[in-house]
Amino acid sequence: MREWKEKRSNMGHYDRQATIYNVQYVGEQDTKIENILDNLKLESTEFVLDVGCGTGFLFRHINKQAELLVGLDLSQKALQEAKKCTKNMTNVALILADADNSPFPDRTFDKVFAITLLQNMPDPTKTLSEIKRVSKSQATFAVTGFKKTFTQESFVALLESSRLKVSFLGSNEQLKGHIAVCTKAELGVLKESASSRLNKN
Repeated sequence: MREWKEKRSNMGHYDRQATIYNVQYVGEQDTKIENILDNLKLESTEFVLDVGCGTGFLFRHINKQAELLVGLDLSQKALQEAKKCTKNMTNVALILADADNSPFPDRTFDKVFAITLLQNMPDPTKTLSEIKRVSKSQATFAVTGFKKTFTQESFVALLESSRLKVSFLGSNEQLKGHIAVCTKAELGVLKESASSRLNKN
């Protein structure tokens, strides 16, 4: 019950912000996406999921780089804004659903983006588990975490405890969030954790 109360509160916030969100956060979101795309390669045959897609920032950057782009969000008004900016994109589908209970089969997506999502979820570990469920075994994930919610160390620890192997970790001082590009960790012990790399820097 507490979990859904928190989600409804967040949904109401983004419903109220939907029409002005792009103006408020264009610089922050574009910079995060550009940093991610510098460290992640998309293929034209891939299926891409944007969990918590909001008003559709990501699609302007990658709509011509994948076969199918699916945006999922719990805010109906944010999706209405996303629909406006993707109306001429024939490879985009928008879905109103909860990130913790997505309507997709196992092992569907090649790439998964979760930008400005985890800090809004009651149990980020559960969210990451669901993201992993709907992704293929060799999938790549782009995840961000709000600095007010996560230190760099706790953000990395969350990803690693969810059995994600961090291949790129960015924390631009001008951004409000940490950025990570990850793959699924092998079943064995991680060869070199992102935490140990942090300790070396």
